[in-house]
Amino acid sequence: MKKQRGGFALGLVVGVLIGLALALAVALYVTKVPIPFVNKVPARTAEQEAAEAERNRHWNPNAPLQGRSASAPAAAPAASQSLPDVPPGLRQGSARPAARDPAAILSGADPAPAAASGEALVYFVQAGAFTRAEEAEQQRARLALMGLSARVSEREQGGRTVYRVRLGPFDTQTEADRAQERLKSNGFDAALVRVPR
Repeated sequence: MKKQRGGFALGLVVGVLIGLALALAVALYVTKVPIPFVNKVPARTAEQEAAEAERNRHWNPNAPLQGRSASAPAAAPAASQSLPDVPPGLRQGSARPAARDPAAILSGADPAPAAASGEALVYFVQAGAFTRAEEAEQQRARLALMGLSARVSEREQGGRTVYRVRLGPFDTQTEADRAQERLKSNGFDAALVRVPR
């Protein structure tokens, strides 16, 4: 019987070196090979890149709360409440349309009597919407210094993640209006948000 030369330690070192060499070869191969489907998508032109950069530069996550005219946010809610043909769930500040009873619609009754009473709504005061969580936390900290407890909620809006800073919920609109006035008197841009319960 012949005696074998070498030992366990030598075999271990040789095996590790061969494994590292194979891993390096695979990594080099993978990085040099084009990624599927990436090269098949047409490249964007410089004009498209510039237009996208311009849209992103002036994008305002608070725009849906301000309505169509950002210059007169106080006049917009009064105008929308004076129009009888605008359903209460679609007025400015509503997060989504109010639930409507199909039987009441078919019978010809008021399509949203619960929303008109105010009891079916809960109110929030939004003190800002930010694209970065750090900015939202800074706003929440500023409100905490004023003695107000705010929450940061994350939402997908227009394909982007938006971090909303909100006070509430308030059961009545008068409580929410008081909080909104307090924020406005301290220089915050606040918006009243109505949400069905």
